[in-house]
Amino acid sequence: MQNFQPEEVIVERGSEASPIYRNLQRSLPDVRFRVVDDIASANGSGDFGSAKKKLYLAKHKGEFFKKCPGSEGQVCCNYFVINFASNCPMDCSYCYLQEYLADNAALKVFSNVGDLIDEADATLKKHRGLFFRIGTGEITDSLALEPFTGMVREILPYFAQQPNVLLELKTKSDCVDGLLDLDPKGRVVVGWSMNPQRVIDADEHGTASLTERLNAAKRVQEGGYRLGFHFDPMIEYPGWEVDYAAMLDQTFATIDWRKLSWVSLGVLRDTPGLKRTMRERFPRSQLLTGEQVVCPDGKLRYFQPLRVDMYRKMVGWIRRAAPTVKIYLCMESREVWQQVFGFAPSCEKELGNQFADFGF
Repeated sequence: MQNFQPEEVIVERGSEASPIYRNLQRSLPDVRFRVVDDIASANGSGDFGSAKKKLYLAKHKGEFFKKCPGSEGQVCCNYFVINFASNCPMDCSYCYLQEYLADNAALKVFSNVGDLIDEADATLKKHRGLFFRIGTGEITDSLALEPFTGMVREILPYFAQQPNVLLELKTKSDCVDGLLDLDPKGRVVVGWSMNPQRVIDADEHGTASLTERLNAAKRVQEGGYRLGFHFDPMIEYPGWEVDYAAMLDQTFATIDWRKLSWVSLGVLRDTPGLKRTMRERFPRSQLLTGEQVVCPDGKLRYFQPLRVDMYRKMVGWIRRAAPTVKIYLCMESREVWQQVFGFAPSCEKELGNQFADFGF
């Protein structure tokens, strides 16, 4: 993975007592730290890419723990999210954060770790009879900043002890060194977003290579962690079948599929607004040339017959190597589920309950 180091760390006054502040100072001894009273006024201006050059440490004033928003009219997998940071040091051309965080693009990590744990604890204790599959990668990469912030090291021991939780750390990095001396107790999944190296080179800027991701996955699997793979977004281009089949062969030659908690599949999806941003920031991207149609949730996707064909091929290749691994579709309609698998979950609760057995 390409090394990232912020030009400056801007700290909201009051965050100096946070363990994240201490971790940042220890890991970034040559970087300037600046304490400010108003983090909002210090955000400055600039485009989405330049916003990633500085790192902000501030108290999060909203909710940490919430239901994944999903997508209207699509099958939801009953996922919950915890946001401990905002934005990502990587710069994928298709990243939806370019639109979602357009007005608040600062690369920010939150200092009030105790509040995060307290909020999660209150919810988990109140609903001990429910199973929670929780991810940390909704508006950031779960591990890309870990070498500096140590955030996962602060929260993982708590979640690993919860009887009704499976925590997923989703990443395109290979930043796993800080996980290897922790005990996940069988309740932590490290999930990788996966694509062939051709796609990584063209559109996943600043991320770990395919081989680096797989080597990192092998290391954490040997360290007692469960694995997840998200082949998402799948990109259609001439010869995609050869590249994706080879990627799957390499994947299953590297890791033990029997310790996979799940695999998800999803095609490229964007919005008209995101498409405009992509044209401005990545005018040569191959993703701007494929045909897409507007779906009921307002997102652009490939034509349904093409999506079904891509999913069916991927499922077949995966099943050849990992016959019983759990596979699900991300943000797809029941009609597509039916055509790919021969069934569709009747509701998000039905699909969500299936995950309760995935990691145990």
